[in-house]
Amino acid sequence: MSKNFGSQRIVVGAHYGLRDWLSQRVTAILMALFTLVVLAQVLFGPAIGYDRWAAIFSAQWMKVLTFVTILALLQHAWVGIRDIWMDYIKPVGLRLALHVFSIVWLVGCAGWAVQVLWRL
Repeated sequence: MSKNFGSQRIVVGAHYGLRDWLSQRVTAILMALFTLVVLAQVLFGPAIGYDRWAAIFSAQWMKVLTFVTILALLQHAWVGIRDIWMDYIKPVGLRLALHVFSIVWLVGCAGWAVQVLWRL
């Protein structure tokens, strides 16, 4: 017995297309630029030690840039892990549980990043 769904397309899996592709590329570029900024400060500054490392991240602009990069990393991770769950985990309940766990974990990581950067 075959069911005719008409002209409606049934979308399954993690095929979100251009939005996710672009999100992955933009966040990757942002993380690469952040890495270059930190690397430049380490290589072209005085000898690296705890005091120098703390000084790099003490400026407010660097804290904001670091947090924006962490948010980009979390977005990048979410797109990737969501695609893995949707492609390989077939039971809907387990997939939903893994999505919720992933979201809670990533939000927790963002909260921890705020605490570390601003010493809350």
